[in-house]
Amino acid sequence: MTVQTQPFDSSDYLDSPEAIAAYLEAVLEEDDPALFTYALGQVARSRGMSQIAADAGLSREALYRALSSEGDPRLSTLTGVMRALGLRLSVEPAR
Repeated sequence: MTVQTQPFDSSDYLDSPEAIAAYLEAVLEEDDPALFTYALGQVARSRGMSQIAADAGLSREALYRALSSEGDPRLSTLTGVMRALGLRLSVEPAR
């Protein structure tokens, strides 16, 4: 008997500010900048890449490029996207 599977897309579950914040917080705990960039891209896609790009002051293409697997976005890009998503970064002492 063959098991049928479907691809998992985390953006299907990012339907509230709390879910988005929890997702990004969990990703940050992995201490992997590329993973965080990917996750931020998933969140942006779940909210509409064109609108997030416009709200962040970027072109849609530039946002896709910055959040791609080859991207290395500047801090200003990350904070702009976070702001467009209604989120903010915060700093706390390491445990």
